[in-house]
Amino acid sequence: MQASRKIAIGAAVLIVAALGAARAQDKPAAAVVATDQARLPMPALEPPPKAFKTAEEHYQYLLEQAHGGTKHTLSTIPVWDGLWASGNNTMPSVFLVNGSLATAFRPGAAVREGVLTPPYEQHFKERRAEVEKYGEQLYDRLTNCEYPGVPRWLWEPYVKEFVNMPDQSWLMNDMMNETRRVYIGAEHVNTEAKHFPLGDSVGFWDGDKLVIWTKWVNPADYVRGMPLTSNQFEMVETWAERHNESGARMLVTQITFYDPLALVKPQSAVYTHESRPDLKRDGVRIRTWECDSSSNSYKAADGSTQFYLPGDPQYKNPRGFTDFPDLPGQSLNPIFDAAQ
Repeated sequence: MQASRKIAIGAAVLIVAALGAARAQDKPAAAVVATDQARLPMPALEPPPKAFKTAEEHYQYLLEQAHGGTKHTLSTIPVWDGLWASGNNTMPSVFLVNGSLATAFRPGAAVREGVLTPPYEQHFKERRAEVEKYGEQLYDRLTNCEYPGVPRWLWEPYVKEFVNMPDQSWLMNDMMNETRRVYIGAEHVNTEAKHFPLGDSVGFWDGDKLVIWTKWVNPADYVRGMPLTSNQFEMVETWAERHNESGARMLVTQITFYDPLALVKPQSAVYTHESRPDLKRDGVRIRTWECDSSSNSYKAADGSTQFYLPGDPQYKNPRGFTDFPDLPGQSLNPIFDAAQ
């Protein structure tokens, strides 16, 4: 038995299934589909203080303005505790006319011309034409368990945790076990002489703001349905905890993308994450992501993403399997199927 199924347009739909419906009165961002997510309030975009040609120039300017950065200790460093989930962001409006989270994956949005270089704009138009024809981008690289990477990490809809220390900040995404390590007051280091899904990130504190410069990033995309990035992509981010109109905690990320091969000029966007104490109360924890052993998606002959279903010989039980089923205690789920 083999059937074609569409990948969920908003991966946040998966969270709805896993965590239950959102509370109607406040609709936490990670528990709603992209259409509702796009209606969440957004802080104003804060463009760079002036035009910079490169991410390095931008980062060094901010470092100079911060007089070398604030030297925090464990007692003074901002604490972004608890669980967080992606909120609204303005990235789709950079590449689509009237773009929003609601139109990023879906038909009905025209490509904003002159933002991407000619070869990348042509590819993006072809990708959007596919979305218009089929209602979605037919194939996504996550099908093969490839990492979302940067900048897609910024909008992954699953839970995140943040740990700030004087010498490092850890930005942890439960999807694909992606942990960004930001080395505070350090220089970029690349002993492997290659690029990486999350690149290499250095940063400094300017009071309560964390400023990050990321480079050496694998070519990827901004998110499913959005343009590709090149291997020259870099970005400068400023993170700070703020509160929304209801007083709830939120993290606001002002970001500028640099990509001389794909962008005509640098582009800026603002992203948000919302604190999710409700998930913590429900016992949600970041677990190890096991895509290789549990994913049933594959690239079909027509280039689309399809899925193996129960009954297909290639189907993988998402709860895992054991090589020694005849031995007691070899199940990967002893709580649920141990002998009574």
